[in-house]
Order: sequence, then C-alpha cells, then structure tokens
Amino acid sequence: MTNPAVEPLHPVNDVHASNHGQRLNWLRAGVLGANDGIVSTSALVVGVAAATPEFQPLLIAGTAALLAGALSMGVGEYVSVSTQRDTEKALIAKETWELEHMPEQELEELTQLYMAKGLRRETAEEVARELTAKDALGAHLETELHMDAEELTNPWVAAGASALAFTVGAILPLLAVLFVPGAMKIPATAFVVLIALVITGWLSAKLGGARVGPAVIRVVLGGMLALAITFGIGAWLGTGVA
Repeated sequence: MTNPAVEPLHPVNDVHASNHGQRLNWLRAGVLGANDGIVSTSALVVGVAAATPEFQPLLIAGTAALLAGALSMGVGEYVSVSTQRDTEKALIAKETWELEHMPEQELEELTQLYMAKGLRRETAEEVARELTAKDALGAHLETELHMDAEELTNPWVAAGASALAFTVGAILPLLAVLFVPGAMKIPATAFVVLIALVITGWLSAKLGGARVGPAVIRVVLGGMLALAITFGIGAWLGTGVA
C-alpha cells in the first residue's frame, strides 16, 4: 500500500520535472502578459471614461491599447528571449570547444567545482571522471553554468504566451467599460479588474508552486493603484476640458 505522505508530486508542481525550465519560461511570460493586459488597458479605459462616457472614444482607445499592448508584449518578449537563447548557444559552443581542445583542464575545472561543493579531492575527481565519460558537456553545463542543453528558452513560446495572455487580460476591462451602461461603467470595470487580478495572482502562485496570499495581494494592490491614479487624472482632465 502506498504511503500518501511519500507519494511523488504531480508533474505540474514538481520543480524537478524535465520541462521545468520551459514551463517557467511560458509561465513568466503568460502571467506578465495577462497582468499587463488587465492593468494597462483598464487604466487607460477608466481614465478615458472618467473624462468622457461616450462609446466611440472608449472603443477606439481600448482597441488601440489592446492591439498595441499585445504586439508590444509579443515582440518585446521575442527579442528578449532570443537574446537569452543566443547567449546560451554561445556558452554551449564555448564549452564544446574547450572540451575538444582542453580536456584535461576541463576535467580539473569540473573537479574543482565539486570540491567547492564540499567533496574531498579523491571523491570530486572520481565524480568528475565518471560524469565526463557519460556526458562531459552536460556535466559542465549543469555544474558550471547551471544550464541544460535540452531546455533552451524558446522565444516563440514566450512571445505567443505573452501576447495571448495580454489579449485575454485586456478584453475583460474593455468589455466592461464598453457595455455596462451609464454611471456603472467605472465601478463595474473596477470590479472586473479586481476579480481578474485575483485570478491572475492565484493562478501564477499555483502554477509556480508559490504562496497564494502574497502573490494575490501583490498583484491586486499594484493593479488597483494604477486604476485609481489614471481615474483621478482622467477625471481632472475631463473637468478641465469641460
């Protein structure tokens, strides 16, 4: 009978899973995109709504914010992660060259790294030789550079996750401010944003294996602060124009 206390973690929450690096990559991009979509779009449309409740200006401003934000997030994430991937490839090429041309020096380097972790010289050298014989490049990437050649960051995944998440996040406050009538526009939008931020914070904490409370509070406070500031500016500018 299996002891529940020692059952393996579900793959979704297992930080030692083989795809953990890739999962963190799209998770980070997705959460950032959704949060940015919710906050930036809601802040903009609430600011505009505080100045004018007319449908057309709100539609134009909200749609422009959604499209510009999604494209900006996607392109920015692609460029950023592509640069990271290029750096990782360069490091792998460097290690490959060194292993081909300086095998003894690389063996000694690996030995020293294991000694720095607390192993005796004899043990560290034995471990280094065995790992070098099995997968020299993998051993150096993991121990020296904390990398895995099989888990290079994917810029297309990050860009797609970021742009899609931004769009989903932006649609919620945009629909609320467009289709809720009259004086209820801004309160309804603020309520939708609050719920969306709570869900975003909860989801990011669950998928990342972090504590839910701090994540939700952090996301909600930041988003509602941005909403309050832009509402105040929009109301002030609207009054000034009138």
